[in-house]
Amino acid sequence: MTSIRHRHDVGARIATPLRITMLGIRGFPNVQGGAETHVQNLSAKLVELGCKVESIVRTPYVERGRSTFAGTKLVRLWSPLTMGVETFVHTFLGVLWSAWTRPDILHLHSVGPALFTPLARALGLRVVVTHHLANYENRKWGPTGRFILRLGERVGMRFANGRIAVSGILGKRMERTYGVPVVVIPNGVGRPSKLRSIKVLTAFGLEPGRYALTVARLDEQKRQLDLIKAYARIPKPGWKLALAGSADHSSDYARAVVQAASETPGVILLGTQTGEALGELYTHAGVFVLPSSHEGQPIAVLEAMSYGCPTILSDIPPHREIGASNTQFVPVGDVATFAERLQEAFGAANSQRLDTCEQERFMTDHDWGHIARRTLDIYRAALAQRRSANHLGLPAANGRHLRLGVRRASSGGTLWSKAKNTAQSGPDGTYEDSALRLEPSAHDETPSGGVLRELAAKPERRRRDNVPQAEHLAEGE
Repeated sequence: MTSIRHRHDVGARIATPLRITMLGIRGFPNVQGGAETHVQNLSAKLVELGCKVESIVRTPYVERGRSTFAGTKLVRLWSPLTMGVETFVHTFLGVLWSAWTRPDILHLHSVGPALFTPLARALGLRVVVTHHLANYENRKWGPTGRFILRLGERVGMRFANGRIAVSGILGKRMERTYGVPVVVIPNGVGRPSKLRSIKVLTAFGLEPGRYALTVARLDEQKRQLDLIKAYARIPKPGWKLALAGSADHSSDYARAVVQAASETPGVILLGTQTGEALGELYTHAGVFVLPSSHEGQPIAVLEAMSYGCPTILSDIPPHREIGASNTQFVPVGDVATFAERLQEAFGAANSQRLDTCEQERFMTDHDWGHIARRTLDIYRAALAQRRSANHLGLPAANGRHLRLGVRRASSGGTLWSKAKNTAQSGPDGTYEDSALRLEPSAHDETPSGGVLRELAAKPERRRRDNVPQAEHLAEGE
């Protein structure tokens, strides 16, 4: 993996404010989703560092009239409310908007929106992509959806100016698969606001310390049905099972969860909870459970740990990566073992709370301020890349990049071009180039018909002077 060294000599705030546009989320505040929570908190901290941050959000999720939040400008762009369509339509419109507003950095979040990285680069934008989750592993997507999401991951990793993964496992996988440097910057968590209030608990019939909590959208990937089935196996549990979250779109799985909850005594559906209401639920939870089949780095787990909650998690690598000393792991889909672990937790929850020292170390590792500073370093590195590099960053032979500057000739509408194969500078600061010409094909008399012909096969070595370098340090892990 590649890590970015923060330059302390430039001070805490940047001298010239960078203009950052966030794209790829539904919106915020009070919109469920890990990427949404990530962008909301990251944007606020970037504003504190002196950046001008704009987040492009979707009209169905952010009410009319809300134009800012925590210093971040919110731009509402229309999107359809249809699964599998809204992300791509909204991202396309967002890229066009960004091409008009010309931010210093367009920051795309998740592999679906990353599909538009080449378009953004072709429009002259500097693009950073954050990989949150391998969404194509979710069962809800059919073959076409999985193909599109994989393609988004591929072009996002290959064409972005900067790449971030929220977990080390995901970062190593991307480097191994695509042969590109990926910086691992984890998700963050804010300081917990432990609340004495029990208004939310009372409204749902919950008692402090006597309920198991899970926080996730209703989705096959989150496997709430496994949790309900496990809870139903416990005879007279004395505790309740509280499920916070709702479905993004109507689905058979969401309906099955609602039906199973209604048929299982002690299971409470809380709907989407945010802010102080969610803080109250974390404060008084006896145990936090997440039986997911796939995750990137779940912010809900980070939040639960910040409150010191004992946790029962499915045994998947992203959970192992962040698991605390009081975490118990259960194989994905093992309902019987989940039932056993829940029953054990119901009898010993107070003794399983995360100790203060470990909780403080955890908070330091996932501090949003530190995450924002590291992300700002990624932006600087992306901007420091050679200004003469091509917009698309198209990979050519021997790792070079192809830059085309096309002009129309004075006669016959013939298109001519000059192309430069630009290699990354070596120790001697040199690069190679060769001239290419685009000529009309003998079989096509239209101006657009053409074949690419190399004119100068022998490269000319030149000294590259006064080119800003990315301020980073590569470290092997």
